[in-house]
Amino acid sequence: MKIDFKLRSQLADAVQSISANISEGYGRRSINEYIQFLYYALGSLAETMTRAIGLKQIKQISAALFHEFDLLHYEVENRLLRLIDKLEQKREDEDWIARIAEDPEEYVTTPSLQHSTTPTLRTHA
Repeated sequence: MKIDFKLRSQLADAVQSISANISEGYGRRSINEYIQFLYYALGSLAETMTRAIGLKQIKQISAALFHEFDLLHYEVENRLLRLIDKLEQKREDEDWIARIAEDPEEYVTTPSLQHSTTPTLRTHA
């Protein structure tokens, strides 16, 4: 049996793209962009499932391994959807900072190279 390295590589790239989109969105420091990148992550997650189905169809992965992947895919998808839902609700309620810290003033600081703090996330209209 010939190994489909291209399909395997595409699967690996899609999987890596999930976490990259989550971290890039968070790094943008805007709740709107964070949510947007979480949706990109969902798209990458769907792509991983498509690639896994392809590998299963050409018998590059076993049914048991595909089942494990399917369960993990389902869990990650649902966690992302819950996170998006909660963030969209916080955006609507204008309550984003309340979840980050008890005291919002704690995060209103000037960044410095010596001390790391989580900057305030702002909503872009």
